[in-house]
Amino acid sequence: MRIVYMGTPEFAVEPLKLLLENNYNVVGVITVPDKPAGRGQQIQQSAVKKFALENGLTILQPERLKDERFLQQLNQLKADLQIVVAFRMLPEVVWNMPSLGTFNLHASLLPKYRGAAPINWAVMNGEKETGASTFFLRHEIDTGKIIFQEKVAIGEDETAGDLHDKLMHIGAQLVIKTVQAIEKGDYPQIDQSQLVVADTILKNAPKLFKEDCRIDWSQTTAEIHNHIRGLSPYPAAFTDFISPEGKAFSVKIFKSKKEGITTHLPSGSIITDSRNYLKIAVKDGCISLEELQLAGKKKMPVNEFLRGFMLKGDWKV
Repeated sequence: MRIVYMGTPEFAVEPLKLLLENNYNVVGVITVPDKPAGRGQQIQQSAVKKFALENGLTILQPERLKDERFLQQLNQLKADLQIVVAFRMLPEVVWNMPSLGTFNLHASLLPKYRGAAPINWAVMNGEKETGASTFFLRHEIDTGKIIFQEKVAIGEDETAGDLHDKLMHIGAQLVIKTVQAIEKGDYPQIDQSQLVVADTILKNAPKLFKEDCRIDWSQTTAEIHNHIRGLSPYPAAFTDFISPEGKAFSVKIFKSKKEGITTHLPSGSIITDSRNYLKIAVKDGCISLEELQLAGKKKMPVNEFLRGFMLKGDWKV
C-alpha cells in the first residue's frame, strides 16, 4: 500500500515515525514551505520536514494546494491512501485522489472540538476527558465519518502541553490501527451525528488569537486556572501588572494554583511577600502564580521572578 503523509508540527512526527517503524511504504511527505521565524528571521523547516529528511523520504512543499504542478507531482506518487495530521484544509482534488481515500487524525472526540486548537480549548473549558479521532475527509472541516476514537482523561492541573504529548502518542497508535483496518478492508464508518448525546452543546476549537489569551480576572479561580493551563506552554496566557503609578508590564503566566481562601480585596489585587509568593485576588479566592515571564525576559519560577521585579505598593492586574 502506497501512503502519502501530510503534516507540519511535532505532533505529526510521531505517527509518521510509527508508520516507518511498522514498515509501511510512505512514498511521499507533504508539508509547509520553509519560512523565516524568530528574532533573527532564520529560515525554519517544519518538524515533519526535518524528520522526513533524516529518513530519506520524498518531500513536497507546495505554496498552493491547487497548483497544477503540485497536483501533477502528487498524482505521480500514485498513493493508495493519504494520511493528514495537523496540516491544512485540503481541496477536494487532493483528498479525493487516492483510491482508498484520505483520513485525518484530530486531537478530540469528534464531533466535540472541531477546529484548529482542540487541545487548548478542551483544557481551557475544564473538560475532564478528551481523546483522538480518525475520520475520512469530506467537504466540511472535521465532519467526516469516524473510523476510530480513543479517550483520555484530563488531570485537574494538566497543561495543554502535557495533554499534547499524551495525545501525540495515543494518536500515533490510532493512525497505525486505522491503517491496519483499511489495509484489511474492515473498518467502521460512523456518522458523527450518531455520537451526539441528546441536549449536548457541541463546543468548537477555533484558532487562538492574542485576545483569547488575556486573563479575565473577574472569573472564578477554576475558570482562570483552566485558562492558564489550557494555554501553557503555547501561546501562553498573559496579563498586565499595573504599578501604583499606572505603568503596565506585560507578563505571560505558565503555571498557577487555585486557592480557596477569600481575601476581601478587590479582584485583581496583587498579594505578595516580594520573595516567595505572588497571588492575585479574585471573587472566590486567589490564584497563586507559580511560573511566569516578563516581556523580553526568560520564563522563571515565581521566587526568581520576584528577585528581579520589585512589587512594592498597591500593584494590580
